Amino acid sequence: MTDDQVSRISISIPSKLLRSFDDHTTRLGYKSRSKAVQDAMQSLITESKWVCDKKGLGVGAIALVYDHGSKGLADELTDIQHHFEQSICSSMHIHLDADNCLEIIAVRGKAEDVRCLAQDLQTRKGVKQIQLAIVTP
Repeated sequence: MTDDQVSRISISIPSKLLRSFDDHTTRLGYKSRSKAVQDAMQSLITESKWVCDKKGLGVGAIALVYDHGSKGLADELTDIQHHFEQSICSSMHIHLDADNCLEIIAVRGKAEDVRCLAQDLQTRKGVKQIQLAIVTP
């Protein structure tokens, strides 16, 4: 397939997420959902490439929002943080509402270790969103 060819795909998305996505893409001025999805996919690829290819030491923060009611998730997230204790400087837990919590984790260390920590957190069921910001000192 050449770069100018287009592939059609089918994906499953929760209705609430799709409505929110459509609302935001309309506000941003997108004329089509396809273009918005393409841009979101490109952003994910760009960010993950940067994080995956990053070498050396870095400092930064991981922010994640998760479902407080997801059975065993809080303990799982704590266990993961203990496993990566050499990369974690501090963490802060904020109750957003009855269902959602925000965890902010300050990190310092090898970029590869921080990337592994973020990926381990991101793949847990009940983690709704995660953002990694890492900079080189």
